[in-house]
Amino acid sequence: MTPRVKALLQLALLRRAWAKAEPEDPDLAGVAATVDRVWRSPDHPRLLTAEPRYARQFQLMYGALAPAGLAAGGPHRAALAEATAGDFLTPRRKSPFLHLETRYYAELAGVPHRLADYPELYRISRLAAHTDERPIAELDVCNVTHTVFHLADFGFRAPGLDGADLAHARDRVHRLTEECVRRGEWDLTAKLVLAQYCLGLDPLSTPSGAAGLRLLAEVQTPDGALPGRSATDRAAADANPVAFFRASYQSTLVVALATVVLLHRAPAEPALGGAR
Repeated sequence: MTPRVKALLQLALLRRAWAKAEPEDPDLAGVAATVDRVWRSPDHPRLLTAEPRYARQFQLMYGALAPAGLAAGGPHRAALAEATAGDFLTPRRKSPFLHLETRYYAELAGVPHRLADYPELYRISRLAAHTDERPIAELDVCNVTHTVFHLADFGFRAPGLDGADLAHARDRVHRLTEECVRRGEWDLTAKLVLAQYCLGLDPLSTPSGAAGLRLLAEVQTPDGALPGRSATDRAAADANPVAFFRASYQSTLVVALATVVLLHRAPAEPALGGAR
């Protein structure tokens, strides 16, 4: 159940970015219809709690990513109320990354919280703590990129970093991009290309970003899919449609998300302020 829930949440995230970037794009309709159907289904909320460790975080994301037409009703409202009960929207026993992710989706859902503000959450992140003396391989790419995504609302606002902090984040993302391109990590490369954009860089112009985009273009199939997460973790040549989907959906969604954001290229909105 957990991979299914994650895939649908990622699809809803793509729908949100696509609607912000190109709301009149006719190709958005199919994605929007799928998300709308799932979010209206009374059966979907039970999938969110199939794995207790992730239940409240999934419920929060489900509520935050609900299509605008469901804002006043729908099954997501009950799930959101359950997720935000008690002390979940406080810093209590949260890792720095979970604290930041919770803050982002609580704000997106429009619910009150007692979480730290974005500058403080960056200062305690693994990305900020990484020093020049430590190997770049110590950094987890997903942790780094999602830290940047949440700070920058996936490219729709400035990340709120400047001076040494911005230079530090750009350097780590650039070096990680080089490493992932070298290893043929398609999914991670797509995330890092988008992270470069979120940090105010143009991935078409940076050496690592351009190399990453070339890598992704070379392996993309004619229908737009990425045939797996990496050169060593790709769908078998004789994979049936279900097996191919399981191998490819993650990378394909990330590339689609990066594409709609990079092609949008609207001026970033100001970074959001302190805790509420």
